[in-house]
Amino acid sequence: MTARNRIRSRLTKACSTAVLFAFVLGQTGFVQAGPREQAKRIHDRIAGVPPSADVLDDMENDIVSGRAIEAAFTAMQDRAFYDVTLKNFAAPWTNEAMSKFVPLNDYIATVIGLVRDGQDFRRVLYDDVLYIGNPSLNLPNYSTSNNNHYESLENSGASLRDHLERVNQSTYTGLPPSATAGVITSRASARAFFSAGTNRAMFRFTLINHMCNDLEQVADVTLPPDRIRQDVSRSPGGDSRVFLNNCVGCHTGMDPMAQAFAYYDYEYNANADPDGELGRLVYNAIGETDPETGSRVQAKYHINAATFE
Repeated sequence: MTARNRIRSRLTKACSTAVLFAFVLGQTGFVQAGPREQAKRIHDRIAGVPPSADVLDDMENDIVSGRAIEAAFTAMQDRAFYDVTLKNFAAPWTNEAMSKFVPLNDYIATVIGLVRDGQDFRRVLYDDVLYIGNPSLNLPNYSTSNNNHYESLENSGASLRDHLERVNQSTYTGLPPSATAGVITSRASARAFFSAGTNRAMFRFTLINHMCNDLEQVADVTLPPDRIRQDVSRSPGGDSRVFLNNCVGCHTGMDPMAQAFAYYDYEYNANADPDGELGRLVYNAIGETDPETGSRVQAKYHINAATFE
């Protein structure tokens, strides 16, 4: 690693922790508390559980010495930070209802693993990465058609801090390495955002979850509409002004970006398995042809194609 990259890494680490510590510091009455009370508040807020006496002593000493950031990092070593705080942090990203009351899955585990390992968090959206439970736990094997591995890991009570192992996603999912994209191509993400529809959900919820904006905040009616798909009417209700002044705003950005997912789908039996619990992510690799489209593109991309041929 070059000197510049080392400095950048340290600054990123310091800045992210400073934001976290500023959040803790902003609690009412915090600045009036003594060092020991401050240390306990930091630990309670970050880990969600009280610290042991030894940990509290270490954090108090850090605060007295002017190293409050180090105290925050100490709190982040508690297993509850990974088992609860980070799980609840990432869980809403894995479903359209944005609920945190969902079982552990490959999306959540990968987020937790990347944070634990201090990786560049941008990898969550592009890397050939997956975190699974350590084989020593004798869990069910990772499967592309169910979530048993992660539910068993969660039910085992094993610490996610100590028992997550990084592997190549392509090795376990069968996707070519070039077709992996971090949590976007995780099974949990595919079930939530690639199932049914036209794959636009994947773009929208990635925008919400990782860019902190919804479509309305990035809409732009001045962009050309030539990449908008065929299933969008150019004259909704017979009035082209609605399309030009409203629909264009979202679709000019969303539709070209959603082309990135044209070879992906989430297959499941809608009759026997309406929630897609046993479905799997599928991908048309080079040389594969979808029987309905006659190309690599998934059939869902031709839904309502006659609306604007």
